[in-house]
Amino acid sequence: MMDAHRSDARPPEVWTGRARNRMQWLPAAAGAACVALGIVLAVEDGMYASSLAPLVMSVVGCIAVGLLVLFGTIAFTHVRVRVDRDALEVRCGHMGLPRRRIPLDQVSGAHLAPLVSPRHWGGWGYRWRPEMGTAVVVRRGPGVVVDLGNGRRFTVTVDDAEGAVRAISDCLRLRS
Repeated sequence: MMDAHRSDARPPEVWTGRARNRMQWLPAAAGAACVALGIVLAVEDGMYASSLAPLVMSVVGCIAVGLLVLFGTIAFTHVRVRVDRDALEVRCGHMGLPRRRIPLDQVSGAHLAPLVSPRHWGGWGYRWRPEMGTAVVVRRGPGVVVDLGNGRRFTVTVDDAEGAVRAISDCLRLRS
């Protein structure tokens, strides 16, 4: 029987993790409602409008805002993180976009962030703050902070963030 905690045990070939935020579906529903309102305005009020310009502005505004909110929130309902011997890859949403791939030869280390909060990053989603680096924040909780070789940092919220840090550290140790 092999002990997984022995120092000569090889790390798994690929580590995967994810994080979800079911609350993001609420703004997505609001976005869908905005799109529906735009369609209703176009269909029903189009026949009775005395002036076309306000109607067009209302319809286009509702549909544009609705689509932006809908797709902007659906993209961050969950995140998938993958660590292998070559890279750390982060994919957001059902389509995997936005996506970030960081080759491990650009990584100098990784550590656990016990609490990554949307409040500290300015909300959910793909974020950038000059003093903190970039982040993918889909929920409040633990995350992985990846130190890039040039002093920059990349943070991502993920379940089992400790496992992600171990996987990155093991892969970096094997590379050296």
